[in-house]
Amino acid sequence: MKILSVVGARPQFVKLSPVAHALEAAGHEHVIVHTGQHYDAALSDVFFSDLGIRPPDLNLHVGSGSHAEQTGAMLPGLERAMLEHRPDWVLVYGDTNSTVAAALAAVKIHQPVAHLEAGLRSFNRRMPEEHNRVMTDHAADLLLAPTAVAVEHLRSEGLGERTVHVGDVMADVLYRVRDAGLAHGPVPLARGVGAGDYLVATIHRAENTDDAGRLSAIVDALAGLSRPVLLLAHPRLRDRAAAAGIALDAGAITVLEPQPYPRLVDLVARSAGVVTDSGGLQKEAFLLRVPCTTLRHETEWVETVELGWNVLDGDLTDVAAHAQRPTPPATDAAPYGRGDAAVRVVEALTGALRS
Repeated sequence: MKILSVVGARPQFVKLSPVAHALEAAGHEHVIVHTGQHYDAALSDVFFSDLGIRPPDLNLHVGSGSHAEQTGAMLPGLERAMLEHRPDWVLVYGDTNSTVAAALAAVKIHQPVAHLEAGLRSFNRRMPEEHNRVMTDHAADLLLAPTAVAVEHLRSEGLGERTVHVGDVMADVLYRVRDAGLAHGPVPLARGVGAGDYLVATIHRAENTDDAGRLSAIVDALAGLSRPVLLLAHPRLRDRAAAAGIALDAGAITVLEPQPYPRLVDLVARSAGVVTDSGGLQKEAFLLRVPCTTLRHETEWVETVELGWNVLDGDLTDVAAHAQRPTPPATDAAPYGRGDAAVRVVEALTGALRS
């Protein structure tokens, strides 16, 4: 079986890691295409090396641009790669422009498409990611759902026959990275920051960065917290803050570069909590049993809220109280699986190819 994986952004590199290892272990041929959607080394190259993924077979180097510019720039290169390799499956990951571009390129030339992390829904149609994931699900031939909730979403949209519940590959890689970190010992923290007494924050979504007033309110809320806040500053956040004249290194905030994934896992695991608008980090915090405050009105990962480990504060009503709340009661719930999702992905791809 030949698989062509299309990735382009930091969360996709993380998801690619366990799948790449599982495909290799099963003896399948695997072609990796990097669109270049994230081109900064801190958001791209380092993830391949840190997660043990071999370099991409092809990098399209599309770089930044509007949604239309970026998506359109990917299509010719993706089509050429698919025509050259003629894989059994084009495997797309998550909900980025790279995802929907690869699905569109594939279906136009009748290449079978499998969507990993299918069925997630925020039901917020203002989010570009929501359109990307819905369009990709309806174009794809095989839908690899991470959760039971995602399966139900797909069934309600008439896509149940194409759906397989495989679990979440992010759990696979997080557990592996966490266990390796425990074996090697913790990474030193920033000066004056103690384990268990700091928060990790990330802010990057357009809804929180493109409105200068809202961004200023978020930074003020983080700066006013009584615990140190390690703000991992995405390039988008830095650009928007600089344009609005907002100083990020205020009050409780220490600004850091985006971190390699093993370092991120270590920082979150030893923190008192997370404040974010990232979908992936909400789930990573839950898997590490760290309280999360999400500065959005909705989440795709509803299980984190239902189990009490995530609080939504899209209105910024009480960020301080939410971010500094006590740790919730312990739970052994495993809505994202127990670390075998990548193996189940490979089994689903093989099984669907034979049917």
